[in-house]
Amino acid sequence: MDIDTNFETCLFLSSHKLAIGVYEKQSLKKLFYNEIQNNQNSSNLNHDFLNNFLEKNIFDVEKGLKDFIENINLIIESDKFLTIKISIKKNNYGDKITRDKLVHLLNEAKISCKKTIGDRRITHMVIDNYLIDGKNYSIFPNDLKCDLFSLDLRFICLGNDYIQNLENVLKKYQISLKHILNADYVKSIENEDQGDLLKMSLKIIDGFNENEVLIIPKLSKNKGFFERFFNFFS
Repeated sequence: MDIDTNFETCLFLSSHKLAIGVYEKQSLKKLFYNEIQNNQNSSNLNHDFLNNFLEKNIFDVEKGLKDFIENINLIIESDKFLTIKISIKKNNYGDKITRDKLVHLLNEAKISCKKTIGDRRITHMVIDNYLIDGKNYSIFPNDLKCDLFSLDLRFICLGNDYIQNLENVLKKYQISLKHILNADYVKSIENEDQGDLLKMSLKIIDGFNENEVLIIPKLSKNKGFFERFFNFFS
């Protein structure tokens, strides 16, 4: 069952630091925050370090909220991410570029990417550029007529084994994984909340970057087919 709450929980993971933050959904007011530095000289996330951090903080968070954390958003800083860039084009024969045509092209690109990434999950799907009859556009020009248009896309992916190991840690606390975000990508999005990485991550999840195709997590079981895959044009 998809349980709705009035707060969002974020967990930042890196080899040198862990941080957990809870924010009110509507206002994004910070309700709880704690972090810890890892002084060990390692480039990999230590799962025992993560488990100890969660054990010390989850109870305090739930006690303060007087509610249970059912799911969590992970913001991960790691060299385990893989970025793939794809360009895909379509002959439009002078017609308008419609939402349906764009979604069809995005689906083609996603299928093509999945053939390349192997046992990895797409965490971000970003449209870097629209090229329409030889002219570049930074945002989607709705209903523009053209003969040929193409998309420059960027896929940021993370290995399923890496994700599964994190999910296993979270399961110990009856917490499901909701979204995964690449910390470097979050930092690249300019906004007044850039100093608050967790808050900025929630804005991105909510569609702050209009050129990111939002992939709805499996937790949202009641979404329709189109909404599950692409929440970009709502």
